Order: sequence, then structure tokens, then C-alpha cells
Amino acid sequence: MEICIDSIESARNAVDGGASRLEVCSALSEGGLTPSPGLINQIQTFATIPLYAMIRVRSGDFVYSTEEINAMELDLKILKDHRVDGFVFGALTPDDEIDVAACKRILAAAHPLPVTFHRAFDLTTYPLKSMDLLDDLGFARILTSGQRSSAAEGLELIRTLVLRTRKLTIMPGAGITRDNIREIIKSGAKEFHASAKKKKMTARNANRIRMGANEDDFVNVTDKELVRELVEIVKKECATS
Repeated sequence: MEICIDSIESARNAVDGGASRLEVCSALSEGGLTPSPGLINQIQTFATIPLYAMIRVRSGDFVYSTEEINAMELDLKILKDHRVDGFVFGALTPDDEIDVAACKRILAAAHPLPVTFHRAFDLTTYPLKSMDLLDDLGFARILTSGQRSSAAEGLELIRTLVLRTRKLTIMPGAGITRDNIREIIKSGAKEFHASAKKKKMTARNANRIRMGANEDDFVNVTDKELVRELVEIVKKECATS
């Protein structure tokens, strides 16, 4: 059970809940961006599970300029020096194919650490062809919702990917909850990805000044008990499947 987090509080809750791995990001509200070395270092003071760092320089699409790839490659090298255990990355061409050149650069910089291709995969035109290409390039796994808004909706494609994969691990993610994870496990997948979040009230500002895009008095944090419940379901269901 991999949990994606973007704060120290969420990381601690995920670890205490029994997560197997953390995908460490900043700005999950933007789909997840590259975390700072400071965040990584603080999480490492209490986490003994693997930490995979998101490598994504901005929000929006996954078509990157050469300068953006340069920036992400440098970020990766810095985080590699800070002893992360792997990376999460994805890049596409303007016609929704895998950006092979960008992927080769990132994989070479990450070597020998594993790299997950993230949900940019869900925007590709030919998912089976894309999966085989990512396998050939040397990615360790694909995070996917089966090219739908949630893994539960994309279950048919997820099942096909799990059946057809050669070496790649297919990891369902997006919208996984305690209510649907048992059905998603039936896909044959063995790794799962969730944020397991809940809303937490923030400190109130007497002047009601808004900073950034958040328009309410809540932030999302990982729910330790929900992580624990998801972990127990995965252990039980995968052991009997």
C-alpha cells in the first residue's frame, strides 16, 4: 500500500498506519509536484519505509520543454543525493505518446534507483503499446487509473494490463477507498496507491484573507486509521487470492 503525501503530518500518519511506501510530493492539490530536500530529510528522521520522490516541475500537462527536463533532471540528482529510494515521473509528446527521449534522460539520472511512470500513462492513446514501451525503457511500475477518472471506473483496462505485463508492476491508483479496494484487488494487482486523506480545519484568519487557491478553512491530510484499514484489507485479500 503506497500512500502519496505532501506534508510531514501526512507522512507520519501514513507511516503509523502501516503504509509500505510513500510517494513524497509537494502540492497534491496540483496533482503532486517535486518535494523539497528539506521535506525529504525530515520524513527520513522517522520513516523506515521506502520514499519515492515525485519529479514534476509544474502543474498542468506532461509535455515538457528541454529547459523543464533540465530542471527535473537536476532536481532528481539533488534528491538522489538525499538518499531517496526511487522516483515518480512521466512525460508525453504533444500527440499523447511516451516522450522516449525525456524518459531516457530521467531513467539514466535515476539509475540504479527504480522509477514509476505516473498517471500521465492514463492520457496515452494506446495503453498496451505504451506499457510495452515503458517496460522496454526500464521503468519499474506504472501508476494508473485504467485511463478513467478513478481506478474503480478503469478496472477493465487495469485487469488487461495486469494480465499482459511482462516485468512492469501495474499499480492501480486514484479514488481508492475502503469501499472499493476489494473489487480493485480482484484485478490481480499486488500494489495499490492512495492518498487516504481527510479534511482538517486550518487556523482561522480574522481578516479572512485568502492565500492561493484554497477557498475554505480546511486542508487535506492523510488519515492514519484509513491507511491502517486499507493495509489490512490488502493483506487479507491478497493472501487469500
